[in-house]
Amino acid sequence: MSAILNRILTPFAKVKNRRFFYLALICLIALIDFLYLGLVRRTFIFYTNNEAAAVVEDRLLRRSADRETDIRRYVDEVLLGPVSPESAPLFPRETRLYSFMYREGVVYADLSESAALPLLAGEGVFRSLLTLNEGVRRNFPYVKDVRLFIGGNEVFFEEFRGIFVNPADNSKTTP
Repeated sequence: MSAILNRILTPFAKVKNRRFFYLALICLIALIDFLYLGLVRRTFIFYTNNEAAAVVEDRLLRRSADRETDIRRYVDEVLLGPVSPESAPLFPRETRLYSFMYREGVVYADLSESAALPLLAGEGVFRSLLTLNEGVRRNFPYVKDVRLFIGGNEVFFEEFRGIFVNPADNSKTTP
């Protein structure tokens, strides 16, 4: 292995500017590592238990060749809840993703009936669904619309259409 590496690197060793060579080598190694691992960074917003302040979490999720699979993995991670113990999940623990589709720029996600139950007194279901909607739009800019269902019934469709009139406007949640 070292003989092969020496044979490859010998022409480059004669380069007068070795710093450029080392920088290019580091970039090449980073690119290979990035392509090999296939991970992508996604952001998640949750809220603290006591102050209801927004908390942003970054997670690395495995990338796939299919956009629908990538978005589904994101929604599944949202349903799992936050990593931080100080943050509250958006949905009750029993909430499951019944069905999921991504067709022509539109995401269709059907959640179980337990998603309609508020977690804390005073905290509505609307904020959780709006946060999920915004998270999908923020992390996947090619998504034109997100339609959320609970138990097969579309929820807050008029409210979401009023908020997301402009597809590029993904910052309507007030923490």
